[in-house]
Amino acid sequence: MPSQSNIARPYAQALFQLAQEQDNLAGWHEQLQLLATVAEDTRLQELAANPRISSSRLTGLILDVCDGSLDEFGRNLVNLIVQNGRLSAMADIAEAYAACRAEAERTVNATMITAAPIDKGQQDSFSRALREKLGRTVELEFEVDEALIGGAVIRAGDWVVDGSVKAQLERLVGVIGS
Repeated sequence: MPSQSNIARPYAQALFQLAQEQDNLAGWHEQLQLLATVAEDTRLQELAANPRISSSRLTGLILDVCDGSLDEFGRNLVNLIVQNGRLSAMADIAEAYAACRAEAERTVNATMITAAPIDKGQQDSFSRALREKLGRTVELEFEVDEALIGGAVIRAGDWVVDGSVKAQLERLVGVIGS
């Protein structure tokens, strides 16, 4: 059985190509995020798994929940996804689409986790430094995790820098324990 990411990739690439043709990358992103949220609802998943619920009824329910937030192409996507039994892949499709969009727009979403809150000036400095390091527009989110003790962890895609005191202590314990 193919993994969800293998199922999602062709859908995401086709949708990205359509979005480029329509000059509507952001609009498709919004529609896909909405559909991913709807598809993750456990009640909807139960209905989708029920063989007594027809695909047209399930499609209608999803469109009702989306309440006019989908354009004609988005509504056609819902029909296609439901007909092909791929509703469970919707979050992966949205994620793969977002990756295509980020690559095309040369952006990266990053998270910086610190042991204590940092002020706006420090946030701006870190954002600038990360933008220079990665050579891309960076959308940096900040989180606090007191368990880090001090320092910070930065995640941007597959790239991770762990400069936390917690990680340094773990490495020290590993060296001493060897």
